[in-house]
Amino acid sequence: MDTWKKRTKAVHSGIRRSQYNEVSEAIFLTQGFVYDTAEDAEARFIKAGADEFIYARYGNPTVAMFEDRIAALEGAEDGFATASGMAAVNGALTSMLKAGDHVVSARALFGSCLYILEEILPRYGVEVTFVDGTDLAAWEAAIRPDTKVVFFESISNPTLEVTDIAAVSKLAHAVDATVIVDNVFATPVFSNALEQGADVVVYSATKHIDGQGRALGGVILGTREFIRGTVEPYMKHTGGSMSPFTAWMMLKGLETIDLRVRAQAATAQYLAEQLEADGKLANVIYPGLASHAQNALTKAQMQAGGTVLAIDAGSQEAAFALLNALEIWTISNNLGDAKSIATHPATTTHQRLTPETKAILGITPGLIRMSVGLEDPDDLLADLRAAIAHL
Repeated sequence: MDTWKKRTKAVHSGIRRSQYNEVSEAIFLTQGFVYDTAEDAEARFIKAGADEFIYARYGNPTVAMFEDRIAALEGAEDGFATASGMAAVNGALTSMLKAGDHVVSARALFGSCLYILEEILPRYGVEVTFVDGTDLAAWEAAIRPDTKVVFFESISNPTLEVTDIAAVSKLAHAVDATVIVDNVFATPVFSNALEQGADVVVYSATKHIDGQGRALGGVILGTREFIRGTVEPYMKHTGGSMSPFTAWMMLKGLETIDLRVRAQAATAQYLAEQLEADGKLANVIYPGLASHAQNALTKAQMQAGGTVLAIDAGSQEAAFALLNALEIWTISNNLGDAKSIATHPATTTHQRLTPETKAILGITPGLIRMSVGLEDPDDLLADLRAAIAHL
């Protein structure tokens, strides 16, 4: 299995078959498990074996299949599946931090990630320093000998800044800090964050892993010691674990993730190039464009620009007019879906931020995040061009 390519791992890794030898993975919809004797129950509570289970909040065969499969795909020793992407971010951070610890984070983050770092962690005595994620000098200045964790999105939401995983990891490891990377926009298909220096990778499985708008989910990936020694005790007692039915859907999503994401990224590249050439928008942002500030880093770090681009219509009024004129693109706040989705971050996902913070992050009133789906590329382009013509 170690020699398998990613597409093979995404289909076959982690399979556990019941006595019926089913082809598709079984869904074990049970909250508990039976022990042959009281002595067996005692032994399992002391230390469960690799394929032994106690309670669905602690673990489940279907969930374990998903954890094993995504870990194999990511090149991680282990993973813990969570109820949502934010449960994964919160679990990865909170499970290892205590009062007095210091965190350095990129400032360009998803709104809920910012809430955890700006609001929740400081309540419990954790100090957080924010930096420009693209500025290595800023990282170097902010990381201290007592820094415990470094956190960033490999591609930021929604302005698509790209952080140098290897370079930031090197700075963090010089003081023995743990590097946690939110890898949603880079996807398990294009990113090799652990190979590039990250210690822990988190995903919102809601996005490309499910990729079909069906369920919430997340996963934390890292060493077995970190996952089972730090994350699992925290998650199983605080209740953030994934449901078996969700895990089964995520397993089905992984079977096609490589094909879907590559097609979506190719379309995103095409749309970005065409819209930039048209010259009718205030800005077109996509890591795969030569005009992107981190285009060279993008090519070196993940070989493709991902499935999301951002466009700036110039004002909120123009952005709303464009959004309301779209026919194929859906106005929603998810991404990584089979359906193409358009989002206005300033009034939705990042609405709680002050105007000053939005300006610092580049979340302008006219910015629209465009998550590219599986529709025909020319149909998506025609729909966008028709909507832009309304401006």
